[in-house]
Amino acid sequence: MKEAGKGVPTTYPDAPRIAVGAVVIHRDRVLLVRRGNPPAKDIWAIPGGGVHLGETLQDAAEREILEETGITIRAGEPIYAFDLVERDDQGWVRFHYVIVDLTAEYLFGEPVPGDDAAEVRWVSAQELAELHVNANTRKLLKERYDFGEWEEKKRG
Repeated sequence: MKEAGKGVPTTYPDAPRIAVGAVVIHRDRVLLVRRGNPPAKDIWAIPGGGVHLGETLQDAAEREILEETGITIRAGEPIYAFDLVERDDQGWVRFHYVIVDLTAEYLFGEPVPGDDAAEVRWVSAQELAELHVNANTRKLLKERYDFGEWEEKKRG
């Protein structure tokens, strides 16, 4: 595995970046985005993005959800954390995010894709089974919110 250093393209990160996501559930549906840019382009995931210097996790989540989805939320506590590491063909780290997902309360707004979201919508547990969803998103929704139970019954 190659680390940052001599020979690494200058556009690549020199350290992990901190990012947040917000799990917003409203009327038994979860707010998801289909990513429009790498990493994870065209994969459905919990909306969110980078934390700016001086921002709390909650402030970053509220800003990012509004920018990416048009939805206003009140961010709560962290509930899940994971690494997203993507390497290029030469093995250099192209992306490395440490992502902290938070609970969130829906306040108002209609889903409209913004920022790097190709699509945004409210997704039921049944619809989740039909989408190409990020593995960490699927795991979190199943373990914490019982989303995905329908998918298992469908297979059984």
